[in-house]
Amino acid sequence: MSKQILALVTGGTFDKEYNLITGELFFNNTHLPGIFQRGRSTLDIAVRTLMMIDSLEMDDADRDIIVQHCKKTKYNNIIITHGTDTMVHTAEAIAKADGLEDKTIVLVGAMIPYTFGMSSDGFFNLGSALAFAQTLAPGVYIAMHGEYFNWDNVQKNRSTGYFERLQ
Repeated sequence: MSKQILALVTGGTFDKEYNLITGELFFNNTHLPGIFQRGRSTLDIAVRTLMMIDSLEMDDADRDIIVQHCKKTKYNNIIITHGTDTMVHTAEAIAKADGLEDKTIVLVGAMIPYTFGMSSDGFFNLGSALAFAQTLAPGVYIAMHGEYFNWDNVQKNRSTGYFERLQ
């Protein structure tokens, strides 16, 4: 039997849409249910949208909302879609919160919006996050580029666009 997974949506590049007229990126609705259907997932996944914001606009109050949802849920396996710019900060807030010791929490994002089709890394990153959420020991992780990283041993390399271990 597969584990139940909670997918919390916070926004980030993953869920951005492209306005063909203005060239701007914006938020509408999350793409997660459609992605799970397209990927033919048979997992028991509940999707909850908490917010749809760019992670650069995320503040401590937003992070507290995320932490509280992780604490209150019955699910022990959680993925969180998140913008890549402040994903490590949110992972730290979750890891330092009390009452989450029995949960496996994986933050995941994309460098290119899912709506950009085959050029987006979102589909690949999300599939990796689902696998990691089911197999890793309880803790807080970041999943990008087919790898997982411990929350306290990762950074986004802004010159390459890749996440990398600190040590």
